[in-house]
Amino acid sequence: MYKNKEIAVVIPAYNEENLIGRVIETIPKFVDKIIVVDDASFDKTHIIIQEHQNSYKKVILITHKVNQGVGGAIASGYKWCRDHDIDIAVVMAGDAQMNPDNLPSLIEPVINNKADYSKGNRLFTGEAWENIPRIRYLGNSMLSLLTKVASGYWQVADSQCGYTAANKKVLQTIKWDKMYKKYGQPNDLLVRLNIEGFVVVDIPVEPIYNIGEKSGIKPIRMIPRLLLLITRLFFYRMIQKYIIRDFHPLILFYVSGLFLSLVNFFFVIRLISKWMLEGIVPEITLLAVVFCTFVSILFILFAMLFDMEYSKYIQNR
Repeated sequence: MYKNKEIAVVIPAYNEENLIGRVIETIPKFVDKIIVVDDASFDKTHIIIQEHQNSYKKVILITHKVNQGVGGAIASGYKWCRDHDIDIAVVMAGDAQMNPDNLPSLIEPVINNKADYSKGNRLFTGEAWENIPRIRYLGNSMLSLLTKVASGYWQVADSQCGYTAANKKVLQTIKWDKMYKKYGQPNDLLVRLNIEGFVVVDIPVEPIYNIGEKSGIKPIRMIPRLLLLITRLFFYRMIQKYIIRDFHPLILFYVSGLFLSLVNFFFVIRLISKWMLEGIVPEITLLAVVFCTFVSILFILFAMLFDMEYSKYIQNR
């Protein structure tokens, strides 16, 4: 127990035989349950978890017969916590990249009812640029920016950090079976949290790398999928939040901006083709390109400002 709240840590694990033992052993003593989800590992992960169950009675093992992805493993852990009336569910990776010493500060705003969901942010520290591999840092920063737009949580960053804490209301409200099951799970969940009006805060956490972890992330394959997912999530939130649940004028600004961007695309194609094939630049077309470019940008920026203002109530309590 921590301040009279029952705490569970959910650990998704897939082929983590080298580090899963270390993760279990370093979980703080105040944690009541350790839910390890073996996502159909084919190494010794399952055996190591079972061995630790003999020494740590609080360890609960959930086994997937078919690999579901990290999001699917987290969903299984969340559902166990929901069904067993856990007060706060924390997610920690099975590769020991999340410092257990940061756990109290992560759950503190949730326990004090200042937030429904807190997430780690590895970018707060000045050491992030030095400790995080460059390509992952840059990719994370780009995805974080896009996730701000898609999720509506403009005040949070490091969207791919999976070190999180959720309260009982979040566990009971979100439909976990519909959550994205792969590496885009944090992005998907942020959008769902925004639609439901949950307060989310960022908490500084220490980035840990080069401890023997093996990344299953393949940037060439993952980034295009995440970009497509984030785009889909943006439109999903717009429809759910600003059309179905509460029609808001920002939709008109976004639609107008996107429409003018589409029209501008054809004007640009015509301008380039005229210039390359005939060596001329049609003045009317050029003016249309300039007009559509500036006005579409203004419409989209106004829509973002409306979104920021509307989302202020879920930034803090």
